Amino acid sequence: MKFRIASWNVNGLRAIAKKGFFEWKEKEKYDVVCLQETKIGADQLTKELMERKGYTSYFSHAEKKGYSGVAIYTREKPKQILNGFGIAKFDNEGRTVIADYGDFLLANIYFPNGKASPERLAYKMEFYEAFLKYSQKLQKEGKRLIVCGDFNTAHKEIDLAHPKDNHKISGFLPQERDWMDRFEKAGHIDTFRIYNQKANNYTWWHMMTNARARNVGWRIDYFFIHKALEKITDHASIEAAVLGSDHCPVTLTLKV
Repeated sequence: MKFRIASWNVNGLRAIAKKGFFEWKEKEKYDVVCLQETKIGADQLTKELMERKGYTSYFSHAEKKGYSGVAIYTREKPKQILNGFGIAKFDNEGRTVIADYGDFLLANIYFPNGKASPERLAYKMEFYEAFLKYSQKLQKEGKRLIVCGDFNTAHKEIDLAHPKDNHKISGFLPQERDWMDRFEKAGHIDTFRIYNQKANNYTWWHMMTNARARNVGWRIDYFFIHKALEKITDHASIEAAVLGSDHCPVTLTLKV
């Protein structure tokens, strides 16, 4: 049986709902859809956004209005849902929701963006380190982890259109890329690169420069799996033709 998961930074759930998001989701019939940057508070959720036929939804909200936020729509009800990974200064920004499906844990994460200031870059790196430590703890407990979401870093030169111009820009800094290396060395596999080693595959394009039409982009949205799950991985893709956000969806299909 195939188990299909999609992950998408939607840049505002209410905005993308007006652009056909739910019609797309229901047409594609994914088993799980993970969203980042929902930009919605608990008091702003409506029945239309929460109650979708055949799905249960779970949201993690930021304390700050109109900021961050993640959500999961799932056909199979998880055994447990965790909002965050136990560190208040990260969990308060509504960046993480983790679903326990028994055979694996699915972590839907909107990793911080470090471009705004040195302080936000430091926060991003702290978040990275804390999550790596948390993932290693789960491994020691025998848990198998799938991590999806917007990592806000292009890992390698193949993962952005103009690598030479961006070595000093957050999202392609040496320390950010080094963390991605260490995350892989800790036993996690970038699923898209199992199936596609080609350049010019991106998931985010700058909205103000017509970058998407020219395919001048960055690959910063990923599905990583723990190496123990590689044998059940069937396919991974970038759905660049799906519009509505400055990001496009990425997908993972498992054989379960």
